[in-house]
Amino acid sequence: MIILTNDDGFYAAGLQSMWRELSPLTEVLIVAPESEQSAVGHAITLAQPLKAHAVKDQEHGLIGYAVTGTPADCVKIAVTELLEEPPDLVVSGVNHGGNMGTSIIYSGTVSAATEAATMGLPAIAVSLDSWESRDFSVATEFIRKLYPLVIEKGLPEGVSLNVNIPAVPRDQIQGVAVTRQGKSRVIEKFDKRVDPRNNIYYWLAGEMVFMEVEAGTDCEMVRENYISVTPIHYDLTRHDALERIRDWKLEF
Repeated sequence: MIILTNDDGFYAAGLQSMWRELSPLTEVLIVAPESEQSAVGHAITLAQPLKAHAVKDQEHGLIGYAVTGTPADCVKIAVTELLEEPPDLVVSGVNHGGNMGTSIIYSGTVSAATEAATMGLPAIAVSLDSWESRDFSVATEFIRKLYPLVIEKGLPEGVSLNVNIPAVPRDQIQGVAVTRQGKSRVIEKFDKRVDPRNNIYYWLAGEMVFMEVEAGTDCEMVRENYISVTPIHYDLTRHDALERIRDWKLEF
């Protein structure tokens, strides 16, 4: 059983494309947010109840649940309430827009995979590096080839895979690169606007600024038209800084 989720919402084109790719091959259940939850990070819902609405169609019967919560909520409720047994794998995506560099901190798509990893499940987050393209075929084909390997070989404890797909035709893909997370980030700016009643409001905008100076990062390799596969972990400790901070001799 594969749980399929995302942060773009249950009916997003990328998720539906992934369902069409994987459902003929194995048992797949969609458990995804009822509405778009982009950039919610690893948020979970505490102050209000969650609802999981069953979604069916005439051909397939139950195809999944639309959840009134975040991507991390979806993984939690799928594993603890909706399934009798843990899934073999969680796949999050295909997300519309890349999740590379420091932007993965904000990503609900990546956070769903990270949540699965905290629950001891193998997981893959996958994103198409474009806001305009709606051709998810390279992404779905790659995950179709990758997911059996993940199930067969397993992943280290706490590790999930963050996959980013260049938005180019299949014949322009240069290969697959196992990468590290880059430092590139979105440089924020706000568009200042005025509504019809003369109230000022701000709309967050921005663009990815590439800060890499060497190959081997997710951002750099996707820019070179490689599929990027980055093993990530929820342990955010910078272990090489521990002794340096201990040398401060902190007291209270």
